[in-house]
Amino acid sequence: MSSRINIARPQGASYSPDPHGIGNSRPSSGYRAADPEDPIEKIRAYSKQIEDNIEIYSQPLRPHLPAIGRFLIVVTFLEDALRIMTQWGDQLWYLQKHRHFPWGVSHVFLLINTMLVGSGAVVTKRHTEYAVAGLLGVVIIQGFGYGLIFDLNFFLRNLSVIGGLFMVFSDSMVSRKKLFAGLPSLSENDRRKYFLLAGRILLIFLFLGFVLQGKWSLGRAVLSVVGLVACGMVAVGFKAKWSASFLVVILSVFNVFANNWWSVHSTHPARDFLKYDFFQTLSIVGGLILLVNMGPGGLSVDEKKKNF
Repeated sequence: MSSRINIARPQGASYSPDPHGIGNSRPSSGYRAADPEDPIEKIRAYSKQIEDNIEIYSQPLRPHLPAIGRFLIVVTFLEDALRIMTQWGDQLWYLQKHRHFPWGVSHVFLLINTMLVGSGAVVTKRHTEYAVAGLLGVVIIQGFGYGLIFDLNFFLRNLSVIGGLFMVFSDSMVSRKKLFAGLPSLSENDRRKYFLLAGRILLIFLFLGFVLQGKWSLGRAVLSVVGLVACGMVAVGFKAKWSASFLVVILSVFNVFANNWWSVHSTHPARDFLKYDFFQTLSIVGGLILLVNMGPGGLSVDEKKKNF
């Protein structure tokens, strides 16, 4: 039970909320009210408005973002499998005549690269760890098998595809018991944040390849500078959802106009190269979509800001 005691105050005495001077009367040195006219505050308010709009307009798609991202990530592997099955004879001829693969080894190589099972497992979230490992192996052996490992554009694009696969692995990571008691091991959260960091960094290499190749113009220079800033934000995890969303839009528009393989005649040799670049870019867009859905993880500026 509690009671209140009314103490009479002398007439004319003013009320003091801290009569004994216990409280700190010094002005606060912390965050002060924002100045609406400050350019920095205007940028912060504008970026906050963009983030809010992204959250609002992405709500209808948000339940489907993981499935969309996963499908887009493996779409380049599905296209590879379709290409191998429809061009089996041509693929064998190229491997045996130009890459000097022995008969039989070339057949096994093509069968390994037909990763329909692994791609399906990624989309359906079944045995994702094994599926991601298999697809990573395909990316590596393709580079050596087709002799493209020293091609800078191919190398940067495949680094981004690997980043997308790391995002898939992070999205599907589940806790496992220690294999050996007493041995140190990373927790699920620790492993997840390291894979997210690696995935974020690797995803941006596609845009670096875009900057390094092609003819320069004023529009390309502006797009490159803005894109590199967004890539840096993704890598360090600063406004990661906003910057990843921006890159999704930029890469999608660029992909449609630059890699429009459907407008090239079916017998033209450039058609297959454009189609390959188109589907690889879609895979990297899928990785960025997963980043928008999951966030940048613990090793990021965004996460550190929450602790202050």
